[in-house]
Amino acid sequence: MTGRSLSLRGSYGSSQSSAKFPAIARKSSSKMLIPSLREKERVLPVICGYLGQRRVAMILLVALALLVFIWGSITVSKESTNSNAKESNDPSLDVHTVLKFKMSDYSPLHQHAGAASGSSEHPCNKFALPPPPPPVGRQLGPRPCSVCYIPLEQARARMPRSPSVSPVLRNLTYVVDENPLKTEPHGGSNFGGYPSLKRRSDSFDIRESMTVHCGFVKGRKPGHQTGFDIDEADLMELEQFHEVIVVSAIFGNYDIIQQPKNISEASRKNVPFYMFVDEETETYMKNSTVLDSSMKVGLWRIIVVHNIPYNDTRRNGKVPKLLLHRILPNVRYSIWIDGKLQLVVDPYQVLERFLWSQNANFAISRHYRRFDVFEEAEANKAAGKYDNTSIDYQIEFYKREGLTSYYSAKFPITSDVPEGCVIIREHVPITNLFTCLWFNEVDRFTSRDQLSFSTVRDKIMEKVKWSINMILDCERRNFVIQAYHRDLLEHRSPPVTPVIPRRPPLNRDSGTGRTPGKNPRHGRSRRSNPRHHRKSVAGNRDKQVISQ
Repeated sequence: MTGRSLSLRGSYGSSQSSAKFPAIARKSSSKMLIPSLREKERVLPVICGYLGQRRVAMILLVALALLVFIWGSITVSKESTNSNAKESNDPSLDVHTVLKFKMSDYSPLHQHAGAASGSSEHPCNKFALPPPPPPVGRQLGPRPCSVCYIPLEQARARMPRSPSVSPVLRNLTYVVDENPLKTEPHGGSNFGGYPSLKRRSDSFDIRESMTVHCGFVKGRKPGHQTGFDIDEADLMELEQFHEVIVVSAIFGNYDIIQQPKNISEASRKNVPFYMFVDEETETYMKNSTVLDSSMKVGLWRIIVVHNIPYNDTRRNGKVPKLLLHRILPNVRYSIWIDGKLQLVVDPYQVLERFLWSQNANFAISRHYRRFDVFEEAEANKAAGKYDNTSIDYQIEFYKREGLTSYYSAKFPITSDVPEGCVIIREHVPITNLFTCLWFNEVDRFTSRDQLSFSTVRDKIMEKVKWSINMILDCERRNFVIQAYHRDLLEHRSPPVTPVIPRRPPLNRDSGTGRTPGKNPRHGRSRRSNPRHHRKSVAGNRDKQVISQ
């Protein structure tokens, strides 16, 4: 073996060139080479050699993926920061991209007590939602989010001293018809009357004084021989003046009454809690000893309704929900919650957060997922909420009137679909008109009030400068907790107690006193083959069946 061959094996760069060229040529070429090129000639072969190894290649791939992940996270965080810094027209934003409602675009409704005393800066002005959790693991359903509530005494002090300004409309009266007649083939009832399509159209022409259909058409006094009858003693109670009330209802024994929590002594003393029930629900409550002669269940005063107007319990529930101003004519503010909900925040704090601080007189949460009426209609049909023919008829009717899918030009309106289980409102003529006309749509078409909400809202907004505070659904879930309906609670199977497997006791050899461990013929225990185990189990099962 020559020295030249040894030099070729021993080095991979300079020795190879020296073997091919003489000494003189080698010197001249070394002077002409750039130092950086020499370094590349030394380094590149080494890198290529390492890249040929699998372990190093895997490490490099993992490092590259980590860099890409970090770069993507930084980009996403920058985009979310920019989107929060400016208003967006995307209706499908999540709950943490807060779409701020510009109440300054509308006429001032009232002056708060805090503003009148010189304290115009609201304590929650700098409050911001926390960042969303990382989208890892199991995707959870809708959840509550943080809400800024000011202390109770401050909330009560911020109650407006005077009613909100009702745009255009000042005097609102209601149709009375002892013998309502159906003049058109579709819509209406003996309780709500049968307004013609022309009269329906005229009811959206907002004027200073108006007379509209608003339920209770057969009697001059709501609750007395009108189809939604209430005992005289309860009627006298409902006619009393109250600044704030909380109202709910259970018809058809459909829900289990939920007791409010975190209610202050001031609210317990000044805020009535009324629960409307039908005779079926009253009977069940008495038989189960929940209700006694005091007609009180915790904070709730039970108001029994007789001669309910509809066979559909959901439609009966729309009477106190939407026509509350007719049943309780001397109330300033009301909070309606469905019977399955539990109020867990003081009423004054809820009103201050969603009405008074927002300069609004009507608040309702938007749906947590859907914001388009057409999508809501399809979801109702798929879930069997109402018969498909009636839903299709209603949607086609609205389409002929100009209903379109939600589009960004409606901003700052952020949704056409509400989650109507909570309504926070001030009882002034414009909000009373809105709920009257909303009820008329429910009475004419289906009881699914989400389908008619945006139509009534938009028709009124075309005429007057008024809007609705559509709060985030996660904010609504902060102050009410949703329970299951009674039928689900009674028919759900009891929770299965998880069985924690116990380790089998050690079987000791009685003859030797030894504990069986490793197989003495093998150095380590053999792992069982799952496939083989399944086959053997199946074989044993077959044998048992045959032997039977």
